[in-house]
Amino acid sequence: MSEQARITATLLTPTLVRGVIVRRPGGMAAVGALDADRHAVETMRRLRAAHGPGPVRTNLFGRRAVLLLEPDQVRRVLEGTPEPFTSANAEKQGALSHFQPHGVLISEGQERQRRREFNETALDTPHRVHALADSFLAVIREEVEILDRALGPDGELTWSRFAPSFWNAVRRIVLGDAARDDQRLTDLLYRLRSDSNWFYLRPRRDRLRAGFGERLRAHLDRADPDSLAGAFAGDRAPGGVDPAGQAPHWLFAFDAAVIAAFRALALIASHPEQAEVLRAELDEHNPAAPEGTARLERLRATVLESVRLWPTTLAILRDSTEATEWDGAVVPAGTAFVILSAFFHRDPERLPYADLFAPEVWLDGTAEEDGLVPFSGGPADCAGRNLVLFTTTALLAALLERRDLRLVEPAALRPDRPLPYSLNHFALRMATRPVRPHGVPGNRPSPPRRRTDSVQEGTTTMANPTFIEVQKALSGVDYPANRDDLVNHARGRGAEDRVLEALRGVADRSYSGPDEVSKAVSETTGGR
Repeated sequence: MSEQARITATLLTPTLVRGVIVRRPGGMAAVGALDADRHAVETMRRLRAAHGPGPVRTNLFGRRAVLLLEPDQVRRVLEGTPEPFTSANAEKQGALSHFQPHGVLISEGQERQRRREFNETALDTPHRVHALADSFLAVIREEVEILDRALGPDGELTWSRFAPSFWNAVRRIVLGDAARDDQRLTDLLYRLRSDSNWFYLRPRRDRLRAGFGERLRAHLDRADPDSLAGAFAGDRAPGGVDPAGQAPHWLFAFDAAVIAAFRALALIASHPEQAEVLRAELDEHNPAAPEGTARLERLRATVLESVRLWPTTLAILRDSTEATEWDGAVVPAGTAFVILSAFFHRDPERLPYADLFAPEVWLDGTAEEDGLVPFSGGPADCAGRNLVLFTTTALLAALLERRDLRLVEPAALRPDRPLPYSLNHFALRMATRPVRPHGVPGNRPSPPRRRTDSVQEGTTTMANPTFIEVQKALSGVDYPANRDDLVNHARGRGAEDRVLEALRGVADRSYSGPDEVSKAVSETTGGR
């Protein structure tokens, strides 16, 4: 198979099959069955092996394109937005113009700047806790309580139960309480977004978009002060912004949030040891208060891990607005630059945690050092990042307060084996049961007492190894493995003395996977 044919077969085709803007249930099932995301990452690794660090020129939808292979290339393109790399990419314009022709993502020049500023103001971009967080948190907890009652004593949590509850909350957060039950609004948006999957190939349905816009405007005109629509109150938007033209993207962006949250629940339900740590974190803070939710760092990191492991943005696209030089060669203006999310998030040659559930990387600076970009980056990064992470964290916290979870499907999602490259959220099934009877206060076990962050060995103080250092030392180990196997493998990989010392300190038994080893090391070294 030629290089271009392989790129088309493993990168482009699976992306189109599953749906770029709206995920298709059948397409998601097919991509998972074919392990398409793994093949995509392998193709990118082949390109790197053949071309070095690249980047690699190719063909995308019949026009010039460049596939980026290294994190420094990604940084250059993202930091260089909007000039000389515009986020108003041709394919993105063809897709998003079906339902948000004036959206900030496909705007340019002064219009883009003004719309970006308006979005940042409405979404309170710089702050982890939105100015309306009290209202948003109350909405989320009310909707989770309704879902909890509907599940009953031992109800099964599926996508068809979870997603509608989250969408009830989304409509209230974006448009106000009066929009809670307006499923027709989001159904119309879904139809328009489905057209977007076909880019320019499907004609725009102006009548359908007008019907959606009229329904949306009715909610925006109310300008509920406890919702994002309150940003439309008064004369707060400069000319050319089209405030009503920004709201469709807020609704659209929450679709990815719903998917990420459900996958994060699946991670928690399939990793009971991690779930215990998260419950201990809930005990340390008050998830019913915005400040308490903002302190749930590990739960927030779990959402970020969900997006790293299974990106909701399949590829980040930029078009060059002028000729640029790469590796001594000039790339013409109008070239598409492609950042394949799965490759940069799941590259086993760069990331020792590529196939693990590793929320620690979001807590110790590793993710930033490794160039992970779950919400894009640079001047055109996701303006709603903090709001999305707050709402998803709040929702997960409210559910975990009420429910114990156990993953039923898929069986491949287990802590003792590498995590799959694809995860079909439509097919996830979780068994649930109440944490405690409703209305009866409960006492969860206190979190384990932490020891000091260093261990004494004679007169020498050694800092505890990080999760990533341990997993890097154990990369490639053949599980199940006992303590001596782990120590010998780490020594063979040139691990530092503190890593070896930590491994020597774990119990002498068989370990089925990296999660068990990490927990044992954490207990031995004081939980760092």
